[in-house]
Amino acid sequence: MDLLRQQFNNPRGLTLVETVVVIAIFSILMLAVTTSISSFYSYNAYTVAQSYQVVNARRGVEVLVRDAREMIYADDGTFPLARMEDHLIGFYSDIDNDDSVEYVEYELMGSVFTKRVHNAVGAPPTYPGTPDQTFVLSEYVQNIVQGGPTFTYYDVNGIEATATSTVTDIRYISAQVIVNIDPVRDPGEFMLRGSAALRNLKESF
Repeated sequence: MDLLRQQFNNPRGLTLVETVVVIAIFSILMLAVTTSISSFYSYNAYTVAQSYQVVNARRGVEVLVRDAREMIYADDGTFPLARMEDHLIGFYSDIDNDDSVEYVEYELMGSVFTKRVHNAVGAPPTYPGTPDQTFVLSEYVQNIVQGGPTFTYYDVNGIEATATSTVTDIRYISAQVIVNIDPVRDPGEFMLRGSAALRNLKESF
């Protein structure tokens, strides 16, 4: 009975060494949990950002194809296709169905893919050099870095345009956009493709 009373009166706590060990173990566990949570959110933030850019670029390619299919002679009589370069295409199209033809340029500058719209003004109509609207379709396009064209052009026979081809030779275009917000990381690049026949011209492809 005296021994039992002594144990209750003198409860034994953790020693200094035991306390240090417990704190160390707790700190290691907390560091591991914090690192895992941080890595999880970091990876998912990257994935979300990549997906967002892919969706934007896909929408941009879809709009490009739609606009190009409606390519038509300008209000001032200019041929529908105005510029044909590896990373820039300029053409006339009534993109908003308002019975007035707009001049539209899609261009990849560095890694930024843009769309510019010029509205006709005046009588007789002219197209000012400064665009009325500019849209950024994607900021992470890798075509130039990888050395591939954004736009490719074909004649009425399906033969790819050469340096001697002119805009009046073209009857079919294709677009390819490679999107990756960070080329050194997964989930890797996404390649988006679209094509359009210039169906409003006198000759059909």
